[in-house]
Amino acid sequence: MTGEYTNEAMDRCSSAEVCGGVCEVHGHLSPPPDEETTEDWLLVSSDSLGSRGITMDLEEEEEEEQRGELEEGRPPKLKSKLVSAWNSLKYGWTLKQKSRFSQSSPVTILGHCFQLNQSGARRQFHCSFSSLLWLTYRRGFPPLAGCSLTSDSGWGCVLRTGQMLLAQSLLRHLMPPGWTWSQGYLGVRDDLDLPSTPEGGGAPWTRRRSLEPQLAVRVEEGHRRVVSWFGDHPAAPFGVPRLVELGRSSGKRAGDWYGPSIVAHILRKAVTAAADVPNLAVYVAQDCTIYLEDVRRLCREPLPRDGSLQGSPGLAWKSLLVLVPVRLGGQDLNPSYTACVKRLLMLECCVGIIGGKPKHSLFFIGFQGDYLLYLDPHYCQPTVDVRQEHFPLESFHCKYPRKMSFSRMDPSCTFGFYAKTQKDFGSMCAAVNEALSSCEKYPMFIFSEGPSQKTWGPSEPPDPPSRTRTPSSGCVEEFVLL
Repeated sequence: MTGEYTNEAMDRCSSAEVCGGVCEVHGHLSPPPDEETTEDWLLVSSDSLGSRGITMDLEEEEEEEQRGELEEGRPPKLKSKLVSAWNSLKYGWTLKQKSRFSQSSPVTILGHCFQLNQSGARRQFHCSFSSLLWLTYRRGFPPLAGCSLTSDSGWGCVLRTGQMLLAQSLLRHLMPPGWTWSQGYLGVRDDLDLPSTPEGGGAPWTRRRSLEPQLAVRVEEGHRRVVSWFGDHPAAPFGVPRLVELGRSSGKRAGDWYGPSIVAHILRKAVTAAADVPNLAVYVAQDCTIYLEDVRRLCREPLPRDGSLQGSPGLAWKSLLVLVPVRLGGQDLNPSYTACVKRLLMLECCVGIIGGKPKHSLFFIGFQGDYLLYLDPHYCQPTVDVRQEHFPLESFHCKYPRKMSFSRMDPSCTFGFYAKTQKDFGSMCAAVNEALSSCEKYPMFIFSEGPSQKTWGPSEPPDPPSRTRTPSSGCVEEFVLL
């Protein structure tokens, strides 16, 4: 039994309480006094923190006022802009605070475990974390279609966490195994100088790069290409303008709040429509069930005539991203699911969780002890023109890990799993099933061997039902955001 939750229930907020927002002690958790701890790596200068953007994390009253103004086609009032600037200042201060990590407890990030008290582990942890793509609020992009919004600040954080999960999947899909980002790639130079003239005479040789720098440049070009797909302009296949456009069929528009389940379906549509992403399919589980026959039908495709792809006779197997919207409790996370969430994050096939705390979406990427590690999209940065040849990459990577208690996790979330080959998919199913067995009461979701009872085309399952937002004293829509 997987519970009574449908996609509609999953996209409701589990609590009507107002989140403390970005002015909280943002992930700064002091461990018990008997634990040996290590501080995180704050590599961003304090000067840059105060000048990198305005975060429109509005109080509820100002947010409702702004929504009304946008619906009427009027620009936000000066009061809302001042509130935005003030919250940005408060959030900037939290970036300077230091998270602490126990050296006696392992840290897990998407299937990789680090013992920080071992030689070199701290550096490996830092390198692994800073290689994740960090996609945050942006300001100053072209007005979104049908409105005058030039920033997603205050309403787009679930879209941003969804982007981060998809970005991690694309890095797994396209980059070499074990790839990590290093700014050193930007300065790769020739390191092999051949003699200008061969011995014995003949035509002069030209200067060439050695193999290692050539590969490094090629890999870095792949990294930059993935980042460019999330640019904030209409042509980017996974940028906010494109995701907002795809959300219209689910009854969403720019400025609305998006739940994890709705975003899962938007990501599926975006990947299906993207011509730039080769050989990748996205499957969204229905009612906490992964129907294996539907997955097989989605991933199989005819082999090209040149026979360049290998698979089942006459068929090729697409790589697969599985998105599983779930609800892990009523208004709060059911503690019986904590162990299962940890075990899923320990799997190499896991690419993260679109989740958060009530009214505050976060991208969960690991844990230490009873604390989740996350990337926070609520820091508003200037838009980067990713169409430039050498656009800056630094603002797309975060260097300061953050933690929060499992007890604060909102029960409505979406898990992501990636399988590159058909064999990997079989291994993924076995590993996930084993992790799900740790649930004390009911499994978070299940696998079903046959197809779903509903019928549709192999690449276009239906969207979850759209809803209009109605006031309620005990339940409001998912992540009523800052």
